[in-house]
Amino acid sequence: MKLISNGIIRLRAFELPCGISADGSCFGAPRTALVTWSASDQLSDKLFQVYVNGRFAGATVDPQQRKMIVPLGVSTETAARIEVFAVEPGYAHRDLSFELEPYIGESGRVRIVLLRDQGLSADAMVDIYFDSGTGTVNYDEPLNESPIRIWDNCEDKAGFAMSRFGNSDFGYDGSAAVGFGMGNFGNASFGFDADTLEWVSPVLADGVYKFGVVVRDVYGNQSVANESDPVTVTRAARPTCGLTIADYDPQEGSLVLNIEQ
Repeated sequence: MKLISNGIIRLRAFELPCGISADGSCFGAPRTALVTWSASDQLSDKLFQVYVNGRFAGATVDPQQRKMIVPLGVSTETAARIEVFAVEPGYAHRDLSFELEPYIGESGRVRIVLLRDQGLSADAMVDIYFDSGTGTVNYDEPLNESPIRIWDNCEDKAGFAMSRFGNSDFGYDGSAAVGFGMGNFGNASFGFDADTLEWVSPVLADGVYKFGVVVRDVYGNQSVANESDPVTVTRAARPTCGLTIADYDPQEGSLVLNIEQ
């Protein structure tokens, strides 16, 4: 990996003041934060990148820089995930988010990843079902609002007469195939690896769920349902707004916080 996390310590995020009210109180700038960190001596010749919720937010321009102002997400329902990595200077301004695990946070949503093999028909559709926490998947009503097209365009599909007819193997024109080593290696025909299709569910209540996937074509043919293992969904606590220190007693070591409703 080009992203280096070892040696980065004391990561902090601070609200930036935006103005002062008549009573002397201040209010913060919306959707921005000052991120600071420290780094070990082994990273003294590296630059640093900041990612917010898995997205590239910016890079330092000097090896000694240890702070950056970054944009935050617009949602107030979940907390922002801020990560700092060291990189070689040549990679500083390149988006390396593909090296991170896909991030959807503790949002109550589930991401389902399907292999999209060229063997699936050009008009194939996918429906996704779940068990509502009962343990038995209900295949009467899909969880997705409308059927999911596996191929958005015919040009994405390889096969008989799907590209320049006669300029490839008979019965298999492969110009649209993802290619050898370009997708999920070993999960499709040799030399034509499968790529992936991703779907994110609506917000679900906390619980344990099973999901089922069914592939159909326009003629009514459908695959055997493929069910997932149980998936635990836990939504993150809503971030606290208006949190201030009401009282602090250093002798007793007690702290009183005030939360505005």
